[in-house]
Amino acid sequence: MVDYLSPLDTSFLDAEDEDPHASLAIASVAVLDGPAPSQAEFAEAIRGRLALVPRYRQKVRRVPLNLGRPVWVDDPDFDLDFHLRRTALAEPGGDAALERLIGRVMSQRLDRDRPLWENWLVEGLPEGRWALISKVHHCMIDGVTGNELYRLICDSSPKPRRPVPDTWEPGVPQDDVDLTLDALGQLARIPFDQARWFAGALREPARAARQIGALTRGAAALVSAFVPAPATSLAGPLGRARRYAVARLPLEQIGAVAKAHEVTINDVYLAAVAGALRRLMLARGEEPLAGAVRTLVPVNVRTESARHIFDNRVASLLVDLPVEIDDGPGRLRAVHERVAALRARHEVEAGVALVAVADQEPFPAVSLVVRSALRLPQRGLATVTTNVPGPPVPLFILGRPIREILPYVPIAERLRIGVAVMTYQGQAVIGVTTDFATVPEGGDIAGAILDEVRQLAPAPAPRARMRTAAAARVAEPT
Repeated sequence: MVDYLSPLDTSFLDAEDEDPHASLAIASVAVLDGPAPSQAEFAEAIRGRLALVPRYRQKVRRVPLNLGRPVWVDDPDFDLDFHLRRTALAEPGGDAALERLIGRVMSQRLDRDRPLWENWLVEGLPEGRWALISKVHHCMIDGVTGNELYRLICDSSPKPRRPVPDTWEPGVPQDDVDLTLDALGQLARIPFDQARWFAGALREPARAARQIGALTRGAAALVSAFVPAPATSLAGPLGRARRYAVARLPLEQIGAVAKAHEVTINDVYLAAVAGALRRLMLARGEEPLAGAVRTLVPVNVRTESARHIFDNRVASLLVDLPVEIDDGPGRLRAVHERVAALRARHEVEAGVALVAVADQEPFPAVSLVVRSALRLPQRGLATVTTNVPGPPVPLFILGRPIREILPYVPIAERLRIGVAVMTYQGQAVIGVTTDFATVPEGGDIAGAILDEVRQLAPAPAPRARMRTAAAARVAEPT
C-alpha cells in the first residue's frame, strides 16, 4: 500500500518550499542528569527502538507532476549514524550557551533526501548534565505526537528496556510510473466519491447543512489570516538564522492564577504573552493598537485511538492578543472572552472540516491553492503560540533521568516570534523562538512572560489575628 502524507502534513513541506528562509522542524530538548553516554551507547539505545518508529527510516518522495500527495517510502540507504550528532558546550556551559546552540541547530533545514529527523547529544552542561535535542520535521509529527515519540524512545524507569526485535528490510521502491498510475486512479475515483457524498446529503440534509456551515466558517477563518493588521515590527520578512530563549516557572503557579481568575491555564499563558509583546512594542516606541498582534494557536484534535499515528492532527484558532489593554487582569479577561467567542463559533470544528474536505479533493488543485495562498503577502498574523502538555510520567534514557524538557516552535511566513510552553514534572518551560536579525529581545520576552504571570497571582490571604483581648492588655504599657 502507498503511504500518503495528508494535505495538512504536505502543507508544512509546501510552506518550507515557498519560504527560502524557513526551517519547519519542531524540537524538544531533554536535559538529563549525567554522565553522558558514549556515542556507541547512544547509538545502540536508539537502534534498539527504531522498530517502534517506522517513520525514522522513511523519507518523503514527491509524485511526478505533483499529481498526488507525497508518499512515505523506506530509505534503502538508511544510515543511523547520519542522524545521530554530538557536540559540546564551551565552558561554563550555562543556559545561554545551550540556547545559542539550539538556535543554530534549528536554523538549519533537514536533508530532504533522507528521513527527516536528527538527534543531537550535547555535553558540557553545568553540574555534569547533558541534553538531547530531538529535531523532527513538522510534516512528520505535531506536538502531541512528540509525546508518543518520547514514550517509545525513552524508559519509564531507571532500568532500560530490552531492545525491540528488529527484522526491518527496506521495501521495494515503487517507480515513477507506478506512483503516477496510482495518483491518476485516485483522481478518477474522486467524482464517484463526491457523488456518494451528495447522495448522503440528500438523505440527511440537516447533517449536510452543518457540514457546509462548518466549511464556510473554516474558509472565513482562513481568509481572516490575510486581512491586513496594523503594521508592527513584530512581523515582516525573516532571515535564515534563529534565536532561542527559555524561561521556567512552576505549573502550580499558573494553575493558581487560573483558579483565582476563573479562567483556563491556556488563557493565562496567552494573556502573559500578550503582556510581554505589549512591553516589547512600547520599548520599541510603537503604539500597541487593537488587532495589531494576531496569533495562531494550534489546537489538538487527535482522538485517543489515533495517539500512535505519526502525522499532524491539529486545527487553529486565530486570536487577537489584547496588547492594547494596559492592565494584566484586563488582558486576561479579554483573552478569556475572545477565545470563548471563537470556540462558540466552532472555529476549531470548522478547521477540521476544511482539512477533511481537502483530503477528498483533487490533490493538484489543493496544492495549487495552498501554494498560491503561501505566496500572498500574509499580513494578518504576527506570531504563533502553542501549549503542549509534556509526558505524564518521569522518563529516563539509559538510566539517566530527564530533569526538564524545553520546547521549540518554528517560525516562517513573516512571523518573527514563536512561543511554546511544555509542562513536565510540575514545571512549565517557555521557549521563545525569534528571527535572529529583527528580534534580538527573545530573552526579554521570555522574562516578561514570567513577570506577567507573577503579577496576575492572587494576593496572599491576610493572616488571622492571633492575639486575644487578654494578650492585648498584657502587651499594653502600664
